[in-house]
Amino acid sequence: MRATFMYGAGDVRVEDVADPVILEPTDAIVRVTLACVCGSDLHPYHSMPASSTGTPMGHEFIGVVEEVGSAVTNLNPGDLVISPFAYADNTCPFCREGFHTACPHGGFYAAAGVGGAQAERIRVPQAAGTLVTIPSDVDEKLLPSLLTLSDVYLTGYHAAHMGRVAPGKTVTVIGDGAVGLSAVLSAKQLGAERIILMGRHTTRTDLGRKFGATDVVSARGADGVAHVLDLTGGDGTHVVLEAVGHMPAYEQAYGVVRSGGVISRVGVPQYEEAPVGFGSLFGRNITLNGGPAPVRAYIEAAIPQVLGGEIDPGQVFDAETSLDDVAEAYRLMDTREALKVIVRP
Repeated sequence: MRATFMYGAGDVRVEDVADPVILEPTDAIVRVTLACVCGSDLHPYHSMPASSTGTPMGHEFIGVVEEVGSAVTNLNPGDLVISPFAYADNTCPFCREGFHTACPHGGFYAAAGVGGAQAERIRVPQAAGTLVTIPSDVDEKLLPSLLTLSDVYLTGYHAAHMGRVAPGKTVTVIGDGAVGLSAVLSAKQLGAERIILMGRHTTRTDLGRKFGATDVVSARGADGVAHVLDLTGGDGTHVVLEAVGHMPAYEQAYGVVRSGGVISRVGVPQYEEAPVGFGSLFGRNITLNGGPAPVRAYIEAAIPQVLGGEIDPGQVFDAETSLDDVAEAYRLMDTREALKVIVRP
């Protein structure tokens, strides 16, 4: 089969490799029918050291079950499924509490001997607890929105959920990538009164307005903070959803959050230390939370929203490539010529 590997910054290749096989009774083999490139894939695309050993890529996919292990009794060959970007057993205490990304039997695709989803097939560990079926006759036009439930939309939802967005709350979303725009849509779904989107790219912020943003702030740093404070009478917003992962975005977050408010981070942090002291969080009783989205906790409720037309998060996809041209998908997103790219094996 063909699969995507990264050999270093900017070095994305599609190679022929052996098909995956069942290794554990809890495994399934899925033929990937729809995948995509994630904004988090751009971090290694910018900084991965060159290596003679490629790293598999991709963690978002829809596909068809081809084979199941002997312990998988809730899935059958031919089932159309969505996979969260992290696999989990869905039965342990952490999963039952809604934090599937902490599952002691779980893990992440494209790591620890598990292949990536930018490929023709993938082995899914803990398949019974991970994969979620969708109707096999689903309208083709809905598949992009269903694909967002693998990661990007529900990562935005996780940010809003952990930020305790609710009716009457004011929200700032930092970042106009697909996760940031998904956070805008999620904050709107949860009833936020005002949603300020901090982003600089008009085509993206226009979609943000369509998703529910009431204001757009294009300035960054101290100027951006001042603009948000001006919009909120100097108070800041009750909730800040940080969807970037770089230190300047975090600094903006504690600059615009209201005293007593919440910063919820879902941008993968590209730093190990962040200010939490008196001058940043402690002195104003600000809560900091967020983390890798436990997509499996939210996906079953979100599927009917997509199928029923209540939400259309698939609008974040604005380009498409074949698997053979996946390097072009990375280039398009890296140069911001595309927001998010579908990859069809």
